[in-house]
Amino acid sequence: MPLVYSTDFGSACPECGKPKNECICRQRAREAVPQAFGAVRVRSETAGRKGKTVTLVVGLSLSQEELTDLAKKLKQQLGTGGAVKDSIIELQGDHRQKAAQALRTLGYPV
Repeated sequence: MPLVYSTDFGSACPECGKPKNECICRQRAREAVPQAFGAVRVRSETAGRKGKTVTLVVGLSLSQEELTDLAKKLKQQLGTGGAVKDSIIELQGDHRQKAAQALRTLGYPV
């Protein structure tokens, strides 16, 4: 069972056991780059979204910060909203063709 509290330093990280203010687990998770499997895939999805269409950009091997920057560029170019969740860029609406073209111009294999 991991250490979650110590009378010496208070709350501890359950993963590494270090004091909460010295823990680097979250920073490591943010910097971790997911493994890509070839080309970037762009698809649309409506399942579980109350009938709303969402364009998903999957397969990018970028850090969380780089994904956020790329999502911002795509949202500005396409004039839509969106988010980054679990290393997947979600764009509101069906923008498969435009998103694929924008990614190609930025140098990503789609």
